[in-house]
Amino acid sequence: MDVKGQGWTDEESDGENEPEQFLYGIQGSCAADLYRHPQLDADIEAVKDIYTDSAVSVREYGTIDDVDIDLQINISFLDEEVATAWKVIRTEPIVLRLRFSLSQYLDGPEPSVEVFQPSNKESFSLGLQLKKILSTFTSQQWKHLSNEFLKAQQEKRHSWFKAGGTIKKFRAGLSIFSPIPKSPSFPLIQDSVLKGKLNVPELRVTRLMNRSVSCTMKNPKGELFSYPPNSQTVAVPAGRAPAQITTRQLIELFFSSQAGGHCKNIPTLEYGFLVQIMKYSEQRIPTLNEYCVVCDEQHVFQNGSMLKPAVCTRELCVFSFYTLGVMSGAAEEVATGAEVVDLLVAMCRAALESPRKSIIFEPYPSVVDPNDPKTLAFNPKKKNYERLQKALDSVMSIREMTQGSYLEIKKQMDKLDPLAHPLLQWIISSNRSHIVKLPLSRQLKFMHTSHQFLLLSSPPAKEARFRTAKKLYGSTFAFHGSHIENWHSVLRNGLVNASYTKLQLHGAAYGKGIYLSPISSISFGYSGMGKGQHRMPTKDELVQRYNRMNTLPQSRPIQSRFLQSRNLNCIALCEVITSKDLQKHGNIWVCPVSDHVCTRFFFVYEDGQVGDANINTQEPKIQKEIMRVIGTQIYSS
Repeated sequence: MDVKGQGWTDEESDGENEPEQFLYGIQGSCAADLYRHPQLDADIEAVKDIYTDSAVSVREYGTIDDVDIDLQINISFLDEEVATAWKVIRTEPIVLRLRFSLSQYLDGPEPSVEVFQPSNKESFSLGLQLKKILSTFTSQQWKHLSNEFLKAQQEKRHSWFKAGGTIKKFRAGLSIFSPIPKSPSFPLIQDSVLKGKLNVPELRVTRLMNRSVSCTMKNPKGELFSYPPNSQTVAVPAGRAPAQITTRQLIELFFSSQAGGHCKNIPTLEYGFLVQIMKYSEQRIPTLNEYCVVCDEQHVFQNGSMLKPAVCTRELCVFSFYTLGVMSGAAEEVATGAEVVDLLVAMCRAALESPRKSIIFEPYPSVVDPNDPKTLAFNPKKKNYERLQKALDSVMSIREMTQGSYLEIKKQMDKLDPLAHPLLQWIISSNRSHIVKLPLSRQLKFMHTSHQFLLLSSPPAKEARFRTAKKLYGSTFAFHGSHIENWHSVLRNGLVNASYTKLQLHGAAYGKGIYLSPISSISFGYSGMGKGQHRMPTKDELVQRYNRMNTLPQSRPIQSRFLQSRNLNCIALCEVITSKDLQKHGNIWVCPVSDHVCTRFFFVYEDGQVGDANINTQEPKIQKEIMRVIGTQIYSS
């Protein structure tokens, strides 16, 4: 009996202290008497053939008709910063454990589902979302799945390759083409320069499929890249031309493209159920941030999805999210990222105290009443800014929280206002961007503030599109200034194009888009607006103001770890694609394509303190310093 039990420990078991012979089930005469369904063996071999031998392991229980199948889901495709934001270890596979009936397999009871990372069990909250998704998928499949059904599907696939089979019809079908429709998931390439660089063929779609199929492109280096409809990029060896792809490979490409257009599409069953659920896991993992962690419905945001997975605003989901205890990480966040929590509270306060709060304080909190878990104490449908302000005023300073027992601090907050701590939990858990306080050794010295943060908000799909565009057009760095009251929304909704919308504050003299500047003084001017000061200073006013500030002595007192003032200015340093879409009007730049702007750093200044007004991101020494700091943190993957 071929049983793999390598690498198992008591910690990876269900928590029971079974005897070794019971764990592995390979000792004793009773184990030999158990019948093992041949379809199970066939599906295990399919996993080994398509992935590797180590991608699947089996554990039998000997005296009972159960078998655990562990499937190793490789997640090394995630960027390092994405993995950090999601609190997963990208170098360690996610284990999907399914428990089947050994003798009945697909004809037996629905399998139980576990999802975990062996060395990351404590902080693997993403596993709850993935377990729910895969349990639902398994339940739906089990309604029609059986060993006979699977066998019929596999025989149907093999019949395609018989000499007198369906191959001629398939070849004939491939010769019928019609223009591909416009689709946000597979955009047409209109840029003639881009087409020239990639040597892109005319993208077409077969009428038989009525959807886009994979195409092959060649870059200037002669490397071939295959682009399937789900926008994932698959490298093809440069030595193999498209004409060399065999008929069998072409048909497999046809089948894979049928299932690859959407992350919720059901993969083919031709290779067995184990391969199917592994493929479905691989489809879902990169897009977990795009779906509610409870109901698995797609988030609806003006500027697309954000980086971190989150709950949606539906009341039932909020209640479930609260009940699951996923929001109980405030103590850990305060302990490990106190400066970030301090900044999040400051941003929330600034937005709530703004005269524009009805517009910019978005999202409004969804907080369950701790005294009545069936109702919302703070409800976006029934906004009460006055009550919200009272709860926020009762949130104790983060500095105090770090100086004593967190449980004692929570008790004090509960006495002041029972909604203070739940509000703090919401402020932390609703942040959908990845923010990390930079240590002194990684800070940009020319920015003259100790409050420097790495700020990443782009989801994996947007970051991938950004990097593709960067390879074609290059990129540079520029500042984006916005009052601190706006950043509560930016961290949760993204850096949006606010031109000609109710969010617009500064006008759009140079057209619609995200406004940036390579000169720090211009962005500092934008960051100081709000609180009624809605006029953009003239260039002369800016020069006078910052020249005056630059005459002050450069020696500055040692700044506190935490923010001391509520009078805050902040600017972001962004990376922007230097394509023809970027409109440069002197030192004021406008980028109408939100995918071409990604935040990288965030700087906070207190009580009118301002950094060097003459910083120009286009200077070689400045760019060198930025890349020194940013290179190992964003481009390491």
